[in-house]
Amino acid sequence: MSVPVLTIDGPSGAGKGTVSRAVAKKLGWNYLDSGSIYRSLAIASIKQNADLDSPSEVVKVAESLHLEFECGDELIVKLEGEDITSQLGSEQTGSVASKIAAIPEVRLVLLQKQKDFKQFPGLVADGRDMGTVVFPDAKYKVYLTASAGERAERRYKQLIEKGIDVNLQKIREEIEERDRRDSERETAPLAMAADAFYIDSSDLTLDAVIQEVLNLVR
Repeated sequence: MSVPVLTIDGPSGAGKGTVSRAVAKKLGWNYLDSGSIYRSLAIASIKQNADLDSPSEVVKVAESLHLEFECGDELIVKLEGEDITSQLGSEQTGSVASKIAAIPEVRLVLLQKQKDFKQFPGLVADGRDMGTVVFPDAKYKVYLTASAGERAERRYKQLIEKGIDVNLQKIREEIEERDRRDSERETAPLAMAADAFYIDSSDLTLDAVIQEVLNLVR
């Protein structure tokens, strides 16, 4: 009997993480946040002063990457035992992660690290290429998206609530730039799997999206 896998792919800010964690919790399955792996590698690369324009240097950091995921109400990510969760959401981390995620050699190293999360009773994996590259044979696939304007609004509200002073237009421009970079990269570009279930969350509540995904699995 094979381990059931649900992949939830989509662009930055579509709500993949929140939906995936909630679904994993309700199903009692394991959870993989692939974005956190790339973001953690970005933090490790910055900490080690790796030359981000040198694939071999970033690959070296990736090979020695030691991560732990603790998935309760919130995801806790530990790098070499240090809780780096609060650093994952920064714009610098996201920007660096997007850059190094475009390096084929880095993706190859991290591919196996991601596959190792596939364990019973099941796995919910969220990211950009979970259903197309990492788990192409997944039983259930979802492509979750929302308009760039809606995603920018959500990100803006999140940051304002945290007391971070930000510019809405700048956030939207960064989201559109990241979408472009993720879609145009040569290795594993952001794309919807042919057999994925499409959900546009622009006008849906979080609970409605979670229910749609659970209905698909059940």
